[in-house]
Amino acid sequence: MTAVDPALLEEATSLLREAGELTLGWFRDESLDIEHKGDGTPVTAADKAAERFLRDAIARAHPDDTIIGEEEDDRVGTSGRRWIIDPIDGTKAFTRGVATYCNLLAIDDAEGPAVGVINLPALGETVHAGRGLGCFFNDRPTHVGTRTSLGGALVSSSSLGNWSDDLLLAARAQPLEIRTWGDGYGYALVATGRIDAMIDPEVALWDVAPMPVILTEAGGRFSAWDGVTDPSRGSGVATNGAIHDELLALLQQSPATP
Repeated sequence: MTAVDPALLEEATSLLREAGELTLGWFRDESLDIEHKGDGTPVTAADKAAERFLRDAIARAHPDDTIIGEEEDDRVGTSGRRWIIDPIDGTKAFTRGVATYCNLLAIDDAEGPAVGVINLPALGETVHAGRGLGCFFNDRPTHVGTRTSLGGALVSSSSLGNWSDDLLLAARAQPLEIRTWGDGYGYALVATGRIDAMIDPEVALWDVAPMPVILTEAGGRFSAWDGVTDPSRGSGVATNGAIHDELLALLQQSPATP
């Protein structure tokens, strides 16, 4: 696999940090209006403005690239490269003034995942990675943790509400610590070695598009529930790599959702 151009990683990281600063203008603003989309999920002016900012900047700099985002229709390009945007991952947290919301940006090219960025503007944290360049936490190299077995692992998930009863019982039967430091923040915690695993039974592409390259470059592993490294398969599992197969075996014993 060819290493990505470091300038592209720098560009993506800088753009996402700017988008994050933009969202802070609405954070904990009591006048913030909250709309609900057709699927019942919330959306705000901050989501829309951040995505529009990113789309405009990407289109100016890379007019032939495809752009996919949560809040607007796809812009189809011809270059073979695509940018995937989640302007606010954790909008529910954002609307309640919880600082763990994040902005997500990924770039795929002909060789697969190329760049991934998780920006947590209210916490002042950024985790970003480029294929062949390593993974960085606030611009310093970072790495996943060193746990070698599932016993005692600290595992997080965005919500327990979409876990089946069988899955909850199977997880509780294991010597795991389960938390709900969710959305992109949970994946950032795995990549920086602060927790051991993050699992999501249900996700959209833009929720986890940055995670394959981030986890790989941090020395860990990302896959869908079935073990395939594909962020479009509707689920997400991130670990330090050493416990990945053991965790997948546990998850696959039970239906993913109620």
